[in-house]
Amino acid sequence: MSLITPDFGLLFWMCVVFFIVLFILWKWGFPVIVQMVNSRKDFIDESLRKAHEANERLANIQKEGESILQEAREKQTLILKEAAQTRDDIVEKAQAKARDEGARLLAEAKTQIETEKQNAIRDIRAQVAELSVQISEKVLRKNLSTDKQQMDLIERLLDEVTVENNSGKQ
Repeated sequence: MSLITPDFGLLFWMCVVFFIVLFILWKWGFPVIVQMVNSRKDFIDESLRKAHEANERLANIQKEGESILQEAREKQTLILKEAAQTRDDIVEKAQAKARDEGARLLAEAKTQIETEKQNAIRDIRAQVAELSVQISEKVLRKNLSTDKQQMDLIERLLDEVTVENNSGKQ
């Protein structure tokens, strides 16, 4: 017997065993292997599909995030503009109120100054009148110390009054 050329009996039994194993594999082994390969293929295909969907969702989420971010920036700009406008309005109102209050205080001060001025002028006039009366009294006492001087003054005043009355009637 040689190793390279097998005997017919050995070859026959090897073929019988081979076909039995092939039949067993064909009947029960290959369908399981094919099923496992197909399920693995399906699992990979499903994973790829889910990965593609996830990428699409991620792209959509990124787009939504960018649009939300842009909208937030626009709202921020709008809010800042509104805040600046409100600030400007408040400053303008405060300035107008300050101007009005200043004008009112100035008018009150002018009125008070005018009142004080009128009071001072009245006081001065009263003092001048009093001094004039006192000075006149002293002058008249000195000038009218005699009866003759008093009579001359009275006649002169009467003549002046009569002349004024006559000229006023004409």
